[in-house]
Amino acid sequence: MISWINGEFVELWQTDQKFFILINCQGLGYEIQILESFFIKLKTNQISNKKITLWIKHIKKEDSDLLFGFTSKDQKNFFIEILNIRGVGSQIGIAILNKFSITEFINAIKTQNKKLICSVPGIGQKMSDRLILELKSKFKSEIQFEDEKVRDEFEIKDPEINKIIEDLNLTLQSLNYKNKEIKTILPIIIKEVDLIAIKENNLLFENLLKLAMNYLDNDIGNLAR
Repeated sequence: MISWINGEFVELWQTDQKFFILINCQGLGYEIQILESFFIKLKTNQISNKKITLWIKHIKKEDSDLLFGFTSKDQKNFFIEILNIRGVGSQIGIAILNKFSITEFINAIKTQNKKLICSVPGIGQKMSDRLILELKSKFKSEIQFEDEKVRDEFEIKDPEINKIIEDLNLTLQSLNYKNKEIKTILPIIIKEVDLIAIKENNLLFENLLKLAMNYLDNDIGNLAR
C-alpha cells in the first residue's frame, strides 16, 4: 500500500481530460494521475521545488495498478469517501475535485443543489440523489461551518478586486436575490472570470453582473426559492 510519495519531478502530460505526473523516487518512476489545478501550477512553473510530495490513493485492478495523487490529506480522504458510494468510480471522484473545492462540493450537498452537482461530467440525476443522500450525514460537521470556510477559501488579497466583488454582492441583493443564493454562486464566478480584466476595465462589471444573474436565474444558486 502506497500512502504518500516524495520524489523528483520528471515529466507532465495530459491524456484527454486526465492529467499525469511522473515522479522519480529512489530510481523508480511512478506514474500518478493528479488534479488539473496542480497540473496547471506545475506546467506554468508556479511550483519551483523539483521535489514533489503527494498523498496517494492506490487502486488495484485486475489488469492495472492506478495511482492518484493529491497535494493534501484532506483531498485524498475526500476522494476515498466519494469512492465508497455505489456507482462512483475514480474518474468521477477526480472530476468532482477538478470542478469544485471540497468546501464548494459540501455546500452543494448541504443545499441539495442537484443542478450544480450534475454539472460534473459523468454525474446524472440518480447519482446526484445518491451523493446527497449518503454524503449529507458523513460531512455534517464540515457542513456546519460551511459559511466560515467559504469566506476563508475565497479571500482575495487585492483590495480593488475585493471592492468589485463587494459591489456585485450589494447589486445582486438590491435586485432581490437572496443572500444565501449569492454566497453560493460567488465562488463559482470568481473561478470562472478573469478578475484582472475586470479590475483593469470597470465597464466589464456589467458582464460580471449578467453572468451572476444567469447563474441565479437558472437555479444554480437555488437555496430557498
